[in-house]
Amino acid sequence: MDGVRISTIATTPVKGLALHAREEVELGPAGVADNRCFYLIDERDVLLNAKRVDALSAVRAELDPAAATLRLRFPDGSDAIEGIEPGPAQPTRFFSRSPPAEPVCPGLSAALSDFCRRHVRLVRADPEATGNDRGRGGSVSLLSDGSLAHLSARAGEPVDPRRFRMLFGVEGVPAHGEDAWVGRQVRIGEATVRFHGHVGRCRITTLDPDSGAVTLATLDLLAYRSGLATTEPLAFGIYGEVTVPGAVRVGDVVDPG
Repeated sequence: MDGVRISTIATTPVKGLALHAREEVELGPAGVADNRCFYLIDERDVLLNAKRVDALSAVRAELDPAAATLRLRFPDGSDAIEGIEPGPAQPTRFFSRSPPAEPVCPGLSAALSDFCRRHVRLVRADPEATGNDRGRGGSVSLLSDGSLAHLSARAGEPVDPRRFRMLFGVEGVPAHGEDAWVGRQVRIGEATVRFHGHVGRCRITTLDPDSGAVTLATLDLLAYRSGLATTEPLAFGIYGEVTVPGAVRVGDVVDPG
């Protein structure tokens, strides 16, 4: 496929918080090391994300690895910063898994608790498991610009790609052409990824990325994807794991072979 290239890269250091654009990332065995390397848990040590607290999707996190600090920027313009000093690892509940995680930044946890009006703790993910929904097997996610354009046409307005929280956007692919890459090795920049499945969608996609408010009936719009032979229902994009590490930059060639 000629002209298939990376159009966007987006990450967040804290799972569930706002994405920010990148020009370049390094894909390692567990994906991008500073992507979703932290996550949030509630008073029962269960994963807390924007599916449960809508407004979290509008909070931005900024990690400074050199200074070992994490900054949170809230929608009202306020921010808080704290050094990262992990405590002893403890079991958490992360969907069907029970990975250990290290509590960090009690001050930021308190700020998030005030913002959410409920108990929130910030923890650092086990780097071997990461804070990705599907662990290493889903450390890379990808959506074509063609699929997004098709959905935007159905919506009658541009649909913000941040709603779908994908690592990579790809240009030069027709709508849902990436579906055919599942089960294949795909060269992405200097790296290679084996795609394992399709990303099924939930109500988080209905949330405005800047406000956290429900502003688009995304799941209704995606009804045309029902009943397809995909690995998850209402599939929109694909996920996979890194088989050959390497750098990926905006503009890099994507070669599905």
